[in-house]
Amino acid sequence: MSVAPISAAERVQHKRRYLMCRPEHFTVSYSINPWMEPANPTDTALAVRQWQKLYDTYLELGHEVELIDPLPGLPDMVYTANGGFVIDGVFYAPRFRFEERQGEEPAFIAWARENGFEVVEPEFTNEGEGDFLLAGDVILAGRGFRSTDDSHREIARIFDREVVSLTLVDPRFYHLDTALSVLDPVVEPGQTPTIAYLPGAFDEASRAELERRFPDAILVADADGAVFGLNSASDGRNVFISPRATGFEAQLRERGYNPVLVDLSELLLGGGGIKCCTLELRGGAR
Repeated sequence: MSVAPISAAERVQHKRRYLMCRPEHFTVSYSINPWMEPANPTDTALAVRQWQKLYDTYLELGHEVELIDPLPGLPDMVYTANGGFVIDGVFYAPRFRFEERQGEEPAFIAWARENGFEVVEPEFTNEGEGDFLLAGDVILAGRGFRSTDDSHREIARIFDREVVSLTLVDPRFYHLDTALSVLDPVVEPGQTPTIAYLPGAFDEASRAELERRFPDAILVADADGAVFGLNSASDGRNVFISPRATGFEAQLRERGYNPVLVDLSELLLGGGGIKCCTLELRGGAR
């Protein structure tokens, strides 16, 4: 990968297409990550209001948002990023590690087929764009807590792209999209997308690989990572982040991005944030 970074003057907005799911059934009734504590009360109405703000903000900035119907008994379905990984209209479906989320699999597969995507059902455990992030021509793939190494080999074969496996070591950051954000969803040949990541979330070998490939990356402090500041979406100009990630906000402004602050604090009780609620749809029928 080239090391030519994108300059602040080159930062432009690219229209994106996302899949979201209204959190009408959101609650925390079980624990499958360190953020989930069933003893703590959750406010479904507040979760819906916060989610609506994110949805409205995407639309106001010109992005397209598709919706999948929420299903009773599947409170984590709001985290649509885990529901697939999409490039050029090919929808690689999820195979969740935990039984509590496995009921979501047929719903996402059915939605993708009904909306004209070419669905590939997986052989191996993977949690979609939670662990797979497209950075230029390369797929960055998380491992250590959810998606398996076998799924990394599977997506390399399906999409015919280089896959870079990155090992997560901090259980708070159990998906790659909680510890790393691709800030440039579209790059020209010879350009390297800017990424931001939390160094402490990765093992030594993964940190070295990220440093080699992305020397211009934004290194985010633990205080900003701990409020899911890196669980963000970007259109190349606007970066949608938690308002509590104040250090990351300042870093983005210094690099020429426009931070757009959206509070999803209620959904963080389930271990998710902005990116968790946002599955990017690249290609496919409209």
